[in-house]
Amino acid sequence: MEISKANHCWAADITYLPMARGFCYLVAVMDWASRKVVAWRLSNTLGASFCTEALEEAIRKYGIPEICGIDQGSQFTSDVSLNILNANGIRISMDSRGRWTDNIIYRKTVEKRQI
Repeated sequence: MEISKANHCWAADITYLPMARGFCYLVAVMDWASRKVVAWRLSNTLGASFCTEALEEAIRKYGIPEICGIDQGSQFTSDVSLNILNANGIRISMDSRGRWTDNIIYRKTVEKRQI
């Protein structure tokens, strides 16, 4: 699928940030076309609320995307998260179970050399 305009497709994912004791968790909602992070949140727990807050903020600031790509983590498959997406008519693109590589963007870089 070609994504060529803002708000066509977003992606949301969580990353673990190591701290002196345990982890802090960062969720980012990104627009695929611009690669801009449209919302983010930090949390010291892995509940769904920081993810839903980021998603709701992104929608408030940038409008409703056509598609949102998420993984099968409990934060994104929670009733609250899915209700936000469904209530706004956002199509859900969910990666395969255990397929963390589905979130990676593969890009070919073409170098232009000047002669």
